[in-house]
Amino acid sequence: MAEDSDTSASLLAQVELLKAENDRLRDRLHRSERRKHTRATAALAIAGVSGLVGSVFFPFAGELLIALGATGVFGAILVVYLTPERFVSSSVSEGLYRSIESDRRSILAQLDVRGMPIYLPVETATGAEVRLFVPQHVEYAIPDEEYLDTAFVTTPNELSRGVTFDPTGTTLLEELRRSVPGGLTSDPEGLARQLGDGLVETFELVDSAETDADDHRLSIVVAGSAHGAVDRLDHPVASLVGTTVADTLNRPVTIEVESRERDEYLITARWE
Repeated sequence: MAEDSDTSASLLAQVELLKAENDRLRDRLHRSERRKHTRATAALAIAGVSGLVGSVFFPFAGELLIALGATGVFGAILVVYLTPERFVSSSVSEGLYRSIESDRRSILAQLDVRGMPIYLPVETATGAEVRLFVPQHVEYAIPDEEYLDTAFVTTPNELSRGVTFDPTGTTLLEELRRSVPGGLTSDPEGLARQLGDGLVETFELVDSAETDADDHRLSIVVAGSAHGAVDRLDHPVASLVGTTVADTLNRPVTIEVESRERDEYLITARWE
């Protein structure tokens, strides 16, 4: 028993270290991108002001210099207001996800957790959230919410034991909510279309998405994933689908991902 406790503590420590490293890398990349945009803004502003000043001293080229100056100043303003708050290249975010997935796989393997991952909606003091629950056994029972706020779920009922994680799709879901006029719909077909548009247009996580749904199933065929193979544990694309469906429909959701030809993947969300 003490050995299991030591193992759990060690795994938790590794997870915390990984989170800290991920935060450090994101901050470093953010600072680098901000410096690039600052330099671009300064260069455009200097060119613009120089053109306007030059039009005073070189009246024979006044119209041209005024036009160039106005373009430079306007360009600087656009860079300031249209620069994204954050920019992360797909290779960097793929590397971050790969590290998280590797650690999660190691945790599941060491604890002999073998069940199918389930996205569970839970009520918290700050509002509805979703947890990714991986049952210890193939045959399982969904644990009560009171057990879902810790990484290691140890309930009196052995079939309800397992591991929980924060889904990688949680932040994406928040952004998707803000980007959809009128909010996300609880109609499965409409929700599937909103997810497809979000994956392609809002987040550019995939090149294309074809959707289909009924009362107990939602399917999306995606192609051209920006973060590699979609059929991995809690992949951002599949995680956004599972997290969104679980939260919007308020149902436990299982996700199946089938690899196809030409970099295509069939993602199927099921609920009762």
